Amino acid sequence: MAQVLSLQEVFHSADTRHARPAKPPQRTTHKFKTSVSVPKRGAVTPLRKTHKLNSDVSPHRAVSAVRLMRIEMGGAFADLLNEKGKGSGENEMGYVGRTLGFRTKDLDDRDLRLVTDVVGGTIRWRRYLDHLICSLCHDERVFRSMEPLLLQILRIGFYEILKLDMPPYAVVDENVRLAKAALRPGAGNLVNGILRKLLVVKDNDSLPLPKVEGDDRTQARALATIHSHPVWMVRRWTKYLGQEETVRLMVWNNSDPSFSLRANCGKGFSRDDLVKQLQVLKVLDLYLLVGFELQVPHELSLHLDDFVRIRTGMQAVLQAGLLKQGLCAVQDESAGMVVSVVDPQPNETIIDCCAAPGGKTLYMAALMKHHGKVYAIDVNKGRLRILKDTAQVHQVDGIITTVAADLRTFAEETKEKYDKVLLDAPCSGLGVLSKRADLRWNRRVEDLEELTNLQDELLDAASTLVRPGGVLVYSTCSIDPEENEERVEAFLLRHPEFNIDPVDRWIPAAFVTNRGFFASNPAKHSVDGAFAARLVRASVKPTS
Repeated sequence: MAQVLSLQEVFHSADTRHARPAKPPQRTTHKFKTSVSVPKRGAVTPLRKTHKLNSDVSPHRAVSAVRLMRIEMGGAFADLLNEKGKGSGENEMGYVGRTLGFRTKDLDDRDLRLVTDVVGGTIRWRRYLDHLICSLCHDERVFRSMEPLLLQILRIGFYEILKLDMPPYAVVDENVRLAKAALRPGAGNLVNGILRKLLVVKDNDSLPLPKVEGDDRTQARALATIHSHPVWMVRRWTKYLGQEETVRLMVWNNSDPSFSLRANCGKGFSRDDLVKQLQVLKVLDLYLLVGFELQVPHELSLHLDDFVRIRTGMQAVLQAGLLKQGLCAVQDESAGMVVSVVDPQPNETIIDCCAAPGGKTLYMAALMKHHGKVYAIDVNKGRLRILKDTAQVHQVDGIITTVAADLRTFAEETKEKYDKVLLDAPCSGLGVLSKRADLRWNRRVEDLEELTNLQDELLDAASTLVRPGGVLVYSTCSIDPEENEERVEAFLLRHPEFNIDPVDRWIPAAFVTNRGFFASNPAKHSVDGAFAARLVRASVKPTS
């Protein structure tokens, strides 16, 4: 759904457009000798000749440390940095030079892949890593006052040893070199001491992790540390799902995400055509940097005719130009099933109320076989321009019209009514945490109240656009009942002219709830978490 617009969504393809930048960590920190350079988005600053070359420092570790600093201290998005880093070692090294004061050897393809893996994994496992780092410091105050860059270097080392199973003493040596070059010799000595302590406790199978025991609050804190999630999420999920299902969900969120490709039927490109293309692409081994004349590993979707699922080989798909040519798009099957709930048909008029980044808009247009009209509304003019350009590449621009507006204002000013209205509402994104490594740390329980109020307002506005007998589909990429079922039930109390239309005619029974809604559970269904309710407006307004 999202990759069709930009490479930022290749590795984070769920609708997460409402995520907030990370807040600076609530820790007391010393000033460090380097600064975090975060130029305006899109700017590319050439390397300065004054940046000396340090060939002893590992390129992927230097870039990873700087990226992590930009995300945590500068509020950058991990997926945006992935976009800019794809095939852009020169740009990455420019950030290293401006932040650390030196450059390393040039990045190769293996280094760039490792950067994505290390940065994503380090963010994902941050709470777990910080607990271990703090436990192995001789004094907790050392951890609490640790320089941000030093902490990032330690996180990288811990992640590489514990989760990537890299050669341990090589990891120690390389991260010590980075700390000494980027900070000072004493920082390197500290990294050396703490990482060597880690090797000892790892070899003895005695990692200092909390036990899951005590009252509910204590157990939640322990689980949050072991599985690296915020405590409030663990407590909330345990309340709704139970502890066992919560653990399964967190394990899923921490696993390497799989991705789905949607063949663009709007361009006459079938799933069979896509499979033939995947069978002739090279697969690159991440650690050996060896290209094999093998097909990209894939499997056909069990739920949707246009979709193929892959776990590795995305870089080969990118390099082959399949996305750039508009032959396919990265779109999760859960998003595809939301479109199935809408059931777009030729000659209908459909409005997508919060359209950006546009994955569902494009899929609906493709299914309408060039007959009908899809109006894409969003407040973000820039992303609508990208959607418009992508629609041309996908050859569905003839039926898509973009409208830059706030839905609430648009609904008040227009008298037009539509056959079908899709409100893919701003939400917490709690169903896409496997693909958005940083999102779990950017959400607070307080955000839910603000979001649910907004969702109610948008639902009320969207309902006014539905013609009598027309369809309103409300969807989110959340698994939280408060954003999903509860919002629909509250809406129906306010709007008795709408009734639930069970979705079992359009999606498999495994995804249909008792109330007739669509809901996907990541740990159960192996797709992103999502929700959709299909509501039909009465042909005649009911009398009070």
